Amino acid sequence: MRKLKFHENKLLKNVDFLKYKREKGLREALVTRCYHLVQRDYYKKYSSICSMVQNLVHTLKQIDPRDPYRIEMTDALLEKLYSMGVITTKKSLARCEKLSVSSFCR
Repeated sequence: MRKLKFHENKLLKNVDFLKYKREKGLREALVTRCYHLVQRDYYKKYSSICSMVQNLVHTLKQIDPRDPYRIEMTDALLEKLYSMGVITTKKSLARCEKLSVSSFCR
């Protein structure tokens, strides 16, 4: 391989070929390897589900705590996540706020 010219070397200083923007760093690779996920798309799907649940929890927290609709939806969300095995207890929405991809992989 030939030696790079000055301007080529200067351009390549800003590029890191080991980290891509779409990979989201090391965390995705660790979770994929640890939980033996077959495809990278599984991580993306679990990540999108986590963000949807977190958005739902944020919306529910803005409603008045004594509102019957909020109580009903909170119970339904906690029951669903508990029956899936994502959360360990059905105590509060604080558990749902801190969901991660690892909890879905387990």
